[in-house]
Amino acid sequence: LLYERHGEAADVVQLKHLEVPKLGDCDVHVKMLAAPINPADINMIQGTYPLLSPLPAVGGNEGVGEVLEVGRRVTALKPGDWVIPADAGLGTWRTRGVFPEEMLLKVPSDIPVLCAATLSVNPCTAFRLLTDFESLAPGDSVIQNAANSGVGQAVIQIARASGIKTINVVRDRPDLPKLVERLMALGADHVITEEMLRKPEMKDIFKSIPRPRLALNCVGGKSTTEMLRHLQPKGTMVTYGGMAKQPVMVPVSAFIFRDMQLRGFWMTQWRKDHAQDQESVATMMDALCQLIRRGQLTAPACTEVPLQDYRAALEASMKPFVSSKQILVL
Repeated sequence: LLYERHGEAADVVQLKHLEVPKLGDCDVHVKMLAAPINPADINMIQGTYPLLSPLPAVGGNEGVGEVLEVGRRVTALKPGDWVIPADAGLGTWRTRGVFPEEMLLKVPSDIPVLCAATLSVNPCTAFRLLTDFESLAPGDSVIQNAANSGVGQAVIQIARASGIKTINVVRDRPDLPKLVERLMALGADHVITEEMLRKPEMKDIFKSIPRPRLALNCVGGKSTTEMLRHLQPKGTMVTYGGMAKQPVMVPVSAFIFRDMQLRGFWMTQWRKDHAQDQESVATMMDALCQLIRRGQLTAPACTEVPLQDYRAALEASMKPFVSSKQILVL
C-alpha cells in the first residue's frame, strides 16, 4: 500500500503491484503475515508525524512476517523464522518485502500471529512506561487515561502480571458498560470516566489501593490536569500521546508543594537510543513473549481485514470510540 503524497489516508493510499527486489548478500526476503493500522501510521501519511518516510512510501510501521529466503551473509535468520520491524518506517503494509537483516528482529513463532503483529509498538511502549520512570513494586498503583487504547490494554495486563494496580480512565460513550467489562476482564482494578476524576467518590478508590506514583497520559487537556491531582507527592506523569490535541496544563502548586515530575516518552526515540544495546531490547522482547505464552498478555481487540479492503480499514481506524484495531491480513 503506497502513498506518493501526504494527505488523508483514504485519499492518498493506493494498492500497487511492484516487483520484489533482488536479494542482496545481507538481505532477507519476507512474506508479511499481518500488519495493524496504528494512529502513528495515519499521522505519517498525513505528514504530521515527527518521523516521515521519503516519498513514495509504503505505509505501516508494525507487523509480523515469515522469512522466505536469506542472503548468503545473513547469520541470525533462516527461512521459516518470524520477524518484526526493529525500527519504525519499515513499510509493513505489503505482501512481500526484501529488507536488510539489521532492520528485522526475530520473534518466536509459537505465539499467536495477532500478538506478534501488534508486539513492536504498543506492548513495548507499555513495558517501558511501567519500567523506566518509577520503580514500582507489587501493591503500588498506576493511573492512565485512554485506557482502552492498544497501549492502555497492554499496561493493564503487564501491570496485573506484576501485581501493580491500575486505575483506568476512559471517555464516556454509549457502550460504556461493555467497555468497562472488557477492561476488567483484562485485569483492570478500576475503570472510571473522565467526569468521575473530578468527583469526591474518587476518595473511595484510595481506601483500598494507594494513590498512584505514576500517571500515564495519552490525551492532554483537562483529563491530564485532573489525573495529576490524584498522584502521590513526588509522583511522575509521563506523556506519550496527545489525542485531545490540547496542551498539558499543570497547576503551579503541583510543582512547588508536591514536587511532581513531568516526563515524555516516544518509543521510536527509545529504539534509536538503544540501537547498540541489543541486550535491553532482547530482555524486553523476552519478557513480553513470556507474558504472551502464559496468556497474561493478549493482542488488543482486533478486526482482521483482507488487504484489498484497505480503504474500509483506514476509514474504520479513524472513527471515534472504536475499541478494535484494524489488522491487514496479508
